[in-house]
Amino acid sequence: MRLDSGKMADARKLTALRLTGGHRTLAERSFATLHEAIVTGLLAPGERLPIEELAEVLEMSPMPIREALRQLDSVGLVENIPHRGARVTELSIDDLQEVYDARLALEPLTVRHAAERFTAEEATAARARLEEHVKAYRSRDLRLIWSTHTAFHFALYEGAHSRWMTRLIKPLWETSERYRFAMLPVRMNLDQRRLEHERILEACAGHEPEFAATELHNHLARTANLIANAMGAPDLFELLDTVASFAPALAAGIPPTASSERVVDAP
Repeated sequence: MRLDSGKMADARKLTALRLTGGHRTLAERSFATLHEAIVTGLLAPGERLPIEELAEVLEMSPMPIREALRQLDSVGLVENIPHRGARVTELSIDDLQEVYDARLALEPLTVRHAAERFTAEEATAARARLEEHVKAYRSRDLRLIWSTHTAFHFALYEGAHSRWMTRLIKPLWETSERYRFAMLPVRMNLDQRRLEHERILEACAGHEPEFAATELHNHLARTANLIANAMGAPDLFELLDTVASFAPALAAGIPPTASSERVVDAP
C-alpha cells in the first residue's frame, strides 16, 4: 500500500478504522486497526505496508506499527520480504487448502468436545450470538457480520473448555475470513447459513458430538469449495453423510442436509 497522493482514499478509510477504546497500548490499537483492514480486504493481498507511512496515517510513532506488523506476521496475515519490507500475505488455492486442511482437523474435534460438555448456559449464550449474527447479516454491515460470525463460532468452541484448541483455531480462522471477504461478498443465502449454524448448535446443546463434528465439517467444506470455485479451482473437500444421525436437529425442527446437496450460496 502506497499512501501517497494517489492512495489518499485508502488512507482516509484506514484512519476511519481507528478504534477509540478497549486497547491499552498503541501497539494493540495499531494491531487491531491493521488486522481488521487486512481481514476485511481494505488492505488487499500483496499490498505493501510501509512503516513510516502507516505511522503517519495512524498518528503514532513507527515503534507500535513495527510491533503490530510483527504480530500480524506471527498469525500469517503479513509477510516480511527481505530488503523490501512488509506486505499483506497473498491469497492462493494452495494456501486455502492448507488452511482448511488444518481447520477441518481442529474445529470438528473441538466442537465434538464441546458437544460432550455443553451446558444450558453455554447453549443460551450461543443462541444469542447466532441471533446477533442473523441481525448483522440482514444489515449487510461487513464488519458486524464478521465480528458476530466469529463470536458465534467461538461461543461453540469455548464449550470444549480447551485453551489450546481456541488458540490454534484463531489464526486459521482469521486467515480463512480473508478468503470469505474476498471471494464471497454478502450475497449468501441467509436461510441456508442459519440452518447450518442451527444444526451445529442443536447438536452441541443435545450432546451429540459425532453429529456436531460432521455438521461442522460439512459447513467448513462447503465454504472452502465455494471459495475455491470462485478462484477458478474445483472442489477441494468431500462432504460427509449426516442423514443417518440428525436426532437433535429433528427435535428442533431442523431438516437434515444430505452430503450430496449442493448449496450455491452457502457461507
